[in-house]
Amino acid sequence: MTRSELARFDGREGRRAYAAVNGKVYDFTDSPRWKDGDHEKQHRAGCDLSRDLESAPHIRVVIERFPVVGALEEETASPAGKGMKALAVGVIVLILIVILFLIMR
Repeated sequence: MTRSELARFDGREGRRAYAAVNGKVYDFTDSPRWKDGDHEKQHRAGCDLSRDLESAPHIRVVIERFPVVGALEEETASPAGKGMKALAVGVIVLILIVILFLIMR
């Protein structure tokens, strides 16, 4: 599951409440502490909470009580996005070459 897919599971308006912790996506929907995707007014469903929970009073056992529904994947750039980056770098290099040529004349 990508971050943008995870964001759809925010626990609001009847949607499931999922959150990622250390690469795993957990389903907190049935927990009364996650009403409407909000946990203790500090955490929102639909997010990666790994950094937030580094300093939280939770222990791993508490989080692992909830069902794992997937793994959080890093989103990669599309092939078109990679091509645009390569084109931009090429144009910049070409401009620098032209500038250097003009300076050296």
